[in-house]
Amino acid sequence: MKLAIISGGSKGLGHAIAEKLIVDGYQVVEFSRSAPHAYSIKLDFSAPDLMLPALSANLETLAAKQWDEIVVVSNAASLSPIGPTSKKNSMAVLANININFTSAILFMSEVIKHFQSHPCRKVVASISSGAALKAYSGWSLYCSAKAGLESYVRTVAVEQETETSPFVILNVDPGVMDTDMQSLIRSSHKDDFPAVDYFIHRKESGELRTPDQVAIGVVKILHSDAKSGTRIAVFS
Repeated sequence: MKLAIISGGSKGLGHAIAEKLIVDGYQVVEFSRSAPHAYSIKLDFSAPDLMLPALSANLETLAAKQWDEIVVVSNAASLSPIGPTSKKNSMAVLANININFTSAILFMSEVIKHFQSHPCRKVVASISSGAALKAYSGWSLYCSAKAGLESYVRTVAVEQETETSPFVILNVDPGVMDTDMQSLIRSSHKDDFPAVDYFIHRKESGELRTPDQVAIGVVKILHSDAKSGTRIAVFS
């Protein structure tokens, strides 16, 4: 009885991770706005006040069962809106913060709360980015959220040291992949994202890995003995 809980698993990396965990014998539950799969549950991470009750109810049902292992992947994220802070629409800013930061923290916090007492191996992986460590003009929201989540993970890891049945919680940097997010980056206007040519070059040079390739690395990390609170690059 192995459980995998994933946010943002409708497509791209999240979907690739979900499919690989199913092959490995996990019961997968995926939360996303589109919820396109048989194992999906519809949640809109841009509206945390609406998302939270549904998330909590579903986790409560899952937590009523005994599990031999629980792995959690917090993957839901959005780059939009891209561009200078002075040009950003306030409501779009709020939606971005809700998806990338507020709901990501709520997702991980609710999972930890519901499964804290389960006496089995438990791992939470927060999918991070190089943007957590480097400032990109036009990505102020995305960079800030990823940096904030890395701090959250490190702090929760310290808290877990005193728990009887602790979670291992990790920051995982997947590297650059050929996903819809990358397509959005490459379609950006240079005034909004000055580094766009660099990302176009990486695509044209064949430097982008597929979500399936990266998912193999993420699943390997989930199964590893990595120390809680650390930051791990999939391809280091």
